[in-house]
Amino acid sequence: MRVNRISRTRKRPAALGLAVAALAAGLTTGTGPAAAQPRAAAAPAADCSAAYRIEQKLSTGTTWRMCWRYDGMAGLILDDVSYQPKGETKPIKVLNSARLGQIHVPYDDGKEEYDDLTGQDFAKDLMPLAPAECPGGTIKTVKVPDYYEGENPNVKGLCTITRSRGHAYRMQSDEGNKVYQAQGKDLLVYTVNQVGWYEYMTEWRFQDDGTINMNVGATGSLSPFDYDAGDGRGWPIGKGPRAKATSHSHNAFWRLDFALDGSTKNRVEQYDSVVTPRGRLTPTTKTTRTKVTKESAGDSKAYRWWRMVSAAGKNKDWHARSYEIVPGPTTRYPGRSFTKHDVYFTQYNKCELFASNNPRCDRTHPKSVDKWVNGQTLTHPVAWVNVGFHHIARDEDQQPMPVHWQGFSIAPRDVTAMNPLTPPALAGENGRPQDGS
Repeated sequence: MRVNRISRTRKRPAALGLAVAALAAGLTTGTGPAAAQPRAAAAPAADCSAAYRIEQKLSTGTTWRMCWRYDGMAGLILDDVSYQPKGETKPIKVLNSARLGQIHVPYDDGKEEYDDLTGQDFAKDLMPLAPAECPGGTIKTVKVPDYYEGENPNVKGLCTITRSRGHAYRMQSDEGNKVYQAQGKDLLVYTVNQVGWYEYMTEWRFQDDGTINMNVGATGSLSPFDYDAGDGRGWPIGKGPRAKATSHSHNAFWRLDFALDGSTKNRVEQYDSVVTPRGRLTPTTKTTRTKVTKESAGDSKAYRWWRMVSAAGKNKDWHARSYEIVPGPTTRYPGRSFTKHDVYFTQYNKCELFASNNPRCDRTHPKSVDKWVNGQTLTHPVAWVNVGFHHIARDEDQQPMPVHWQGFSIAPRDVTAMNPLTPPALAGENGRPQDGS
């Protein structure tokens, strides 16, 4: 699960056996908890020269464009993300910036708590990727800021690759035996960062239909020093009742700075639906919109969703473009004020970059995202999404540990007038069918 609690060393002992030694390849010695960390310098502005540009036209006709950079704490950051499906004459900008905002890891026994991005060496420990980990793709070299003394700062650690995801759609024609179907394609961008015994896979999937999936996968190894959960808060993974691995949570945050159609003056809207029973009759459902005009925190629940709406652009049907936030499965952690909500919308502040233990503001500024929600009017909203996972180890977590994923998506809502993958034969079927058509 993590480091040795007694020494908090990041170095793995060589005597732990070949399986553990293999996982430890490339590990370098780090430093202690957050209090001992030097304040990292602010990341430079995005460099969108060819070396830092990602542009991929998928076989279904959609092109994704973005710049990438590497921060000394957050790791991979994607800037100026735009989406251009077939039929659109120019790219549609979606995001100014997309990044991890924190991985907060409290242990069930209350003895340890970590902020992996700002309190551990998440960004320093970027793992080199072998060609087999990026089959048919491109592995880019990343210059790691504030690298370990004596280590090479240049790491071949960023994979960009296209992958199939299965059916994008399927429709049986009402005339003859014609079947309209397409296999969806994705652009996948990912890195692997090591924190103690864990390896985090930070994955961004850009679908040809305009959806963006953001995921963190935890893999690597269970720490051999954490088999001491004798207080009933762990799960036995050794022979019989022995070697109880300590349970803990992973609370992953993402920070999204939207810029739909190139403008940061986006609007936040919340939608709630209420189902009303009517005896033996079919129940009715009414959906209402609430404009979120000031900073706020929100919780996911059935029949609730949010969207970020463009103030600058409309699709060909004259509808305002927007992106809907689609939460993934989560176990919300109630133990800290900043993890008690699933989403936060804050007014843009260039120093508010990490959801907890934020070191980029001055000392008088609050250190966590919940404290930034203080009633400011949203003229440049930033979305923070929190997805929790409670990790109770199992026998199958060794050795190595299978990847367990947590994340969410943003899906286009009215970005294009029709399905961006619509086949030419159906391009005229927009809205209500006309008489005689």
